[in-house]
Amino acid sequence: MFNALYKKCLNLAAHKSSKYYLALVSFIESSFFPIPPDVMVIPMVISKKSHFIKIFLIATVFSVLGGILGYFIGAFFFDIGMQIMGIYGYEDKLINLKNNLINSEGFYAWLGILFLAGFTPLPYKVFTIASGLIGFNILIFILISLISRGLRFFVVSYLSYKFGDLFTQFMNKHGSKWFTIIGILIVIAGIMIYLIFKPHA
Repeated sequence: MFNALYKKCLNLAAHKSSKYYLALVSFIESSFFPIPPDVMVIPMVISKKSHFIKIFLIATVFSVLGGILGYFIGAFFFDIGMQIMGIYGYEDKLINLKNNLINSEGFYAWLGILFLAGFTPLPYKVFTIASGLIGFNILIFILISLISRGLRFFVVSYLSYKFGDLFTQFMNKHGSKWFTIIGILIVIAGIMIYLIFKPHA
């Protein structure tokens, strides 16, 4: 099923209405759909390089809107949210997570996790729903989602624009690994900045 959906998304990237389909895929991927928008973003940018900014913006905006949907699924449809979390094996971890958010360390830890989920191949949909389930601040959730998803899709769009098929080959072989490494380095840098400038009692 996954392979069939993957091929379908690739075909939609070549459709004359590809931007509308990209918006749809970006939206639903943030709450339940298994195929990431990158599958469409890369070939769309390569085929229409002059549109790479527009493609990056479509993927970002609709991904964040879909993330808000995921948040509301977790916040207002508890049973559905828990079923989705159970599919990915996170159901039992939510109670401890909610308790940990009470202290500042838990709050900042979730910020880092949410950023990684938005930027790396981690299942972003799991963390949008989890944010709603644990009652994470929605405005901060939207801000972190905009930053992480925007950064991810800008990098993918720009490198597709710059290197074309070479970037496609790189992503197929090493993309997940390097996006994860870069995301972790950004989070580590953020933690270091926080520790340096953290006010002391």
